[in-house]
Order: sequence, then C-alpha cells, then structure tokens
Amino acid sequence: MNYSETTDMSVMRARENVRALEKKLGRVPTAAVITFGCQMNARDSEKLTGILMQAGFSVISEESADFVIYNTCTVRDNANQRVYGRLGVCGGYKKKNPYMKIALCGCMMQEPSVIEKIKTSYRFVDLIFGTHNLYKFPEYLADTLEQDRQIIDVWKEPGEIEENLPVSRKYPFKSGVNIMFGCNNFCTYCIVPYVRGRERSREPKEILRECERLAADGVSEVMLLGQNVNSYGRGLSESVSFPELLREVEKIEGIKRIRFMTSHPKDLSDELIETIKNSDKICRHIHLPLQSGSSRILKAMNRCYDKEKYLSLAMKIREEIPDISITTDIIIGFPGETPADVDETIDVIRRVQYDNAFTFIYSKRTGTPAASMENQVSEKESHEQFDRVLTEVQKYAKLQSARFEGRVMEALVEEVNENDTALVTGRLSNNLIVHFPGDASLIGSYVKVRLNECKGFYYLGEKTY
Repeated sequence: MNYSETTDMSVMRARENVRALEKKLGRVPTAAVITFGCQMNARDSEKLTGILMQAGFSVISEESADFVIYNTCTVRDNANQRVYGRLGVCGGYKKKNPYMKIALCGCMMQEPSVIEKIKTSYRFVDLIFGTHNLYKFPEYLADTLEQDRQIIDVWKEPGEIEENLPVSRKYPFKSGVNIMFGCNNFCTYCIVPYVRGRERSREPKEILRECERLAADGVSEVMLLGQNVNSYGRGLSESVSFPELLREVEKIEGIKRIRFMTSHPKDLSDELIETIKNSDKICRHIHLPLQSGSSRILKAMNRCYDKEKYLSLAMKIREEIPDISITTDIIIGFPGETPADVDETIDVIRRVQYDNAFTFIYSKRTGTPAASMENQVSEKESHEQFDRVLTEVQKYAKLQSARFEGRVMEALVEEVNENDTALVTGRLSNNLIVHFPGDASLIGSYVKVRLNECKGFYYLGEKTY
C-alpha cells in the first residue's frame, strides 16, 4: 500500500492547523520525537519525524516542544518505567504550555493494561496509537491539532504494509531499511510477536526501489531490518530468500556497505554464510543472539536450537569468515535457571569469544508463557549470575577487539567526537568504533585509518594517506 491521496490530504489539514498555531504562538511550532528501543523503532521515528516536518513543525530534541511523541518499547519492564517517568516530566511542561500536545505510539501501546493506566493516571496524553497503524499518523496528527479530546486507536492485527512514507533521516549517509515486520518465533520470554504481529515481508521490488532512492540521495550504507531477517521472503508470491535479497542490494550503484539485524540462529543458512564471505559490500558483522548456553533453558525459551547446534553454527561462521565480528544477546535469570545453566552460558562465551554481547537480566512480560512459569529466579541471584557472565563477556570482547591493533582499516566517519572536538568517530565494517584526528568535513566519507591503540571496546587511530 502506497502513501495515498487521503494521507496527503491529512498532511495538508495538519499543515493548516500548524499555521494557525504559529499565529497564536508568534513563532514556528516545535515538535520532538523521543525514541525508545530497537533499530526498528528508530526507523519508525524517522518516518514520524518526516511527517511532522511535512506538516510544518520545526523538529527539536527537547521534550518541552509544542508536540511531543514518544515511540515506545516494551521488551523489558524498565523500558515501560522510563516512559512513565518521561511522561511525568512532560506533563509538567504541558501545564505551562496550554497549546502543547503529547502522543504515544509503538510497542508499549499494544498492551491493554498500559492503555488503561494511561487513561487513568496520564489523562493529559492527547493521542495514542500502536505499531500496526503508523501510516495513519498524518490523520491522527490533524485530528489531535483540531480537537480537545484524547484520541486512542490501537489495532490488534496489522494492516497492509505502507510504502513511501515521508522520512527524515538522522544521518544523510546511512539509513535503515525495513525488509519485514513482526515475528513468528514466539520465544516464551518475548512479547514482540504479540505487539508487532506475525511476520510480513516487504516485496523485494519495493525494498530495492527504496535502496536505489537512498543511494541517489547520497546514502552509502544501508541496514536491512527485521525481527528475524533469515526468514525473509516466506509468504511472498515470488519466492526470494534473504541471501538472494542481499545479492540484489549489492548490485545497487552507490551502496558501499550493507548491514542487517537481527539474525536468528535456528535458520541461518550456509547460503547466507557464503554470501557474506564472497561479498565486498556486506559488513563483517553478524549479530547472533544466544540468550542461553544451556540446552535445557533454550528448550524452555522455545529457541528451536540447542547448545551444540549453536556452537556448530558459530564455529562455522568463524572458520569461513575469519575476520567476522560476532555479537550476541544473553538473558540471565530466566525461570528455572540454575548456576549450572549459567556455567553452560559461560562455556559458550569462552568458546565463541564474542566481540561484544548485550547482557540482560530476565524481565517478566505479562502475557508471555515465561511470566507464569514456576521457579522464577530471585533478583539477588540474577544479579550475582549476571556479574559472572558480564566479566567473561568483557574479557573476551577486549581480546577480540585487540586483534586488529596496528592494522589499517576503512572507517565510515559518522560524527565529530562528542568528548573531544579535535577527533572524529568512525565505524569499521566489523562494527568497531575508532576515534582519530579530523573535522566535520570528513563526516559521511570513508577513510583509511591505522588502529594504533585498542582501548577495550574502541580504538584510537590516525588517518593514513
């Protein structure tokens, strides 16, 4: 489904309302999009920002803006609590600004208990919508600016995939590209399939068309996004696998780097490994979530692989692509987990030697099977085991990072270093960060950098000529 004439009319209506507000305020109205969560949410926020700019808002980062929208995450409970905390602050701003509007969208809004809490405790929120109807935001925006009532429209099931929404990218030289939405895996701890819906793949021609437009607009790095990119293509009228899609994106002139996120171990194919191995454009980085090294816990998590299958896959990737960076996710404190299970996780960390890992303490999510499991692990024990795992992760991540010391590698310069303006910050193909002398003129360019000193999780380097 493409961005329609009806949507255009909603944007025009919103623009008229913004002009009217500008006369009342005596200045251009401001808007802020505050993002929580994953790269999928970050990409959605770029679409929300694009719509707000089309409507005539000046987009800023401060929550004191005239229109504030929180794009929420609900993977862990602390994400929900952060939103409630920010809402409290934003409510204070609204008391001082009678024209201010506050909106909520994203995964958290798909939970009925959240909606009830907002209706009861945060009545000053003007607009609530969910993950399945983001493309209707222009209509909701126009209605919210016109009306003095709370608007709530949360769909239980996804509609069609919307195409060609306006986008305001954070970076002019790199961009995320959604290739699919939703998830069919139903890991017992995860709420994503319930809030994002079942898997839906975009048509390959639409993905390639978007990548071509991005390349024409100066984007040289794309990140293909999906909850499990390995299952891309299932259900499409034209059968296209994820490796096939990658090879088509490779052909696009102007695209120098291709990343992807996230890759489920249960169906990462030999074809994908070969495609990465033989590519000059696909980045040397795979995010391969482990979650647990215990086969018993993996079965309880419904991960559809065991410890040995995961290790076999990780070792194959290391063998076939020696310069690859492998990162992972690990959950500590899943119901029924014992110190012996954590020993199994540490064994996997030692054998795979991850370049980095995102380690989390299990967060009970109402509505998931794990939330009602017996033998919930105490917070005290979870923290003790978490510290054990984190120590191992950091030890091997530092060793892996240090293996590149002294080498010259190509970095995409992303920004001026926020702590030292005499330095710029670049990202290597393997996702490592390097800081080196330079100025803003280098941003967006690819620079050969000598990696002089490994500082654990980043490098200090110098530009080579």
